[in-house]
Amino acid sequence: MLKSDTPAALFVRAMVFQGIASRGRSLERSFAFRGWTMSVVPASRVTALSGEGAFEVLVAARRLEDAGRHVVHLEIGEPDGTTPPPVVEAAVRALHDGHTRYVNPAGLPALRDAIAASLAWRGIRAGAAAENVVVVPGAKPMVFYALLAVLEAGDEVLVPDPGFPIYPSVVRFAGAVPVRYPLDEVGGLDAERIAPLIGSRTRALVLNLPGNPTGGIATTDALHAIAELALRHDLVVVSDEVYGRIRYDGRSDSIAALPGLLERTIIVDSFSKSYNMTGWRLGFGVLPAALVERVTTLVVNGTSCTPPFVQLAGLAALTGPQDSVTAAVARLERRRDWLVDGLNGLPGIRCTRPTGAFYAFPDVRQVEERAGLSTDQLAALLLETHGVAVLPGTGFGPGGAGHLRLSFAVSPADLDLALERLRECVSDLAVASLTDGGIHVGP
Repeated sequence: MLKSDTPAALFVRAMVFQGIASRGRSLERSFAFRGWTMSVVPASRVTALSGEGAFEVLVAARRLEDAGRHVVHLEIGEPDGTTPPPVVEAAVRALHDGHTRYVNPAGLPALRDAIAASLAWRGIRAGAAAENVVVVPGAKPMVFYALLAVLEAGDEVLVPDPGFPIYPSVVRFAGAVPVRYPLDEVGGLDAERIAPLIGSRTRALVLNLPGNPTGGIATTDALHAIAELALRHDLVVVSDEVYGRIRYDGRSDSIAALPGLLERTIIVDSFSKSYNMTGWRLGFGVLPAALVERVTTLVVNGTSCTPPFVQLAGLAALTGPQDSVTAAVARLERRRDWLVDGLNGLPGIRCTRPTGAFYAFPDVRQVEERAGLSTDQLAALLLETHGVAVLPGTGFGPGGAGHLRLSFAVSPADLDLALERLRECVSDLAVASLTDGGIHVGP
């Protein structure tokens, strides 16, 4: 065989013959053959995705802990309790009983029935059945599938600002354009701030009630006004209700319960926050009938199905006693009050009292201005110098600038220690601003 006919040479000649090299991509697309290695270039649709700052801060905090530092973790949105024992027992029993095989991609019938029945607490008492429910491994896949199922390239999607960063990330992945809408002064929804942003290309509206990172909600009047906007402009509504059971005003509602909205709303929810099941990865969507088959096909392509023993654990959580949820919300309310009162006692910090979820979102602009720090720099200083892991509000959009997100789903002892360290930080910055004109840290 001639040297020019070696497999590597033949491979390269084939590439050239097919015109790949002439398109300028032969030097960028990867292949490895007998020592030949060329770089892999991610597709543009993947580079459009963004991550979550919470996990990045967690990694940085763990690195400090590995070096012997103590860190108070207020960055991760995760309850500090354990999964209720009956739920764990149901999963163990399911494993022993052999529930470890493929199941219906849309979910176990018993769980879908239970989810449909549970919609009553949201005010939905008719119009949605088990056939409208699709079970997935967590809420995020349903956000992904829902937006992929309804968006075309170039569509515009209204997303909250500040808001969960996965929303604009998935919108971009789908080839659509995220349009950020501002929240009101207490982090809630205001139809008058949304209406001017609706145009001829607007296809969908994403709601998150109660919201991450603000804990804000929509008043009854605001929810009706937003529903009217959706009807008038023929919008699909993606309603992320993962914090729906964690409210401190005694209300339980959903935009899907309003007249004409169930048929155009995709409810997204999970078992993570209410039942301390973040690591179980169990969520669901309640979909208009026209989307069920297509979203189920996305499930088939993505994960095949959700593990049946996990689904049976979720069934036990949903149909069993709800005392653990009630008790958890009461504990969180006490911790909320303790943290918010403590934050409002610090000079230069103002914090509204969130109505739901388990995050405080204090305004720290006065602290930043006095110290000459950006929001990202202040969050980094709190972690690296004072051992308090928080999230900069900028990770939730431009509307989060000048704010920090602090989870109060931690022990009271951790809240006390965090407040003490925050007090030290604010005091140190005040002294520094008087002596040398501000703190100087890296970008």
